[in-house]
Amino acid sequence: MDPEGVIIRKARKEDAKYAAQIAEETERSAIARGSGISKRSPESIISKIDEGKAVIAIAATGEWAGFSYFEVWAAGEFISNSGLIVAPAFRKGGVARAIKKKVFSLGRRKYPDAKVFSITTGLAIMKLNVRLGFEPVTYNEITQEPAFWQGCRSCVNYEVLKSKDFRNCLCTAMLFTPKGNKKQRLAAL
Repeated sequence: MDPEGVIIRKARKEDAKYAAQIAEETERSAIARGSGISKRSPESIISKIDEGKAVIAIAATGEWAGFSYFEVWAAGEFISNSGLIVAPAFRKGGVARAIKKKVFSLGRRKYPDAKVFSITTGLAIMKLNVRLGFEPVTYNEITQEPAFWQGCRSCVNYEVLKSKDFRNCLCTAMLFTPKGNKKQRLAAL
């Protein structure tokens, strides 16, 4: 169920008009929280929209309320849920939960056998992940593709990650394994 006055849906090409605002808010939010959110360019956001990998929240007023996407790694062995951001005016109203649920579901439909991972420093995201059946794991249990870790270059903690040879950082890695996972509780979110 979508939060009141907000529609959560798969992003469409016409949503590219929000890409610059989403990128700017992602950077602002990282600075404000002093957290390890990686920067995303408007072009990378548009790319995820064009590839059918993005979810957007749109308010009844027509403004964007939130965004997230998934990415595919290791030839479909893994997908990551990434880039979850909610516009300040829409925080604490269930938008993040609805987006997380939708992007998780979208990725699982397209890649039902893939392991889904997320790395985060945010307690709220960790709690959402646990509700979906994710468990904390070490970094060696998620993709080892260098391209994934290159996405962390703009993070304030990148030097920590690099100094630990991409095996540990301040983020918590969380993994959903589809085979035999009885905890997938989309309805519980």
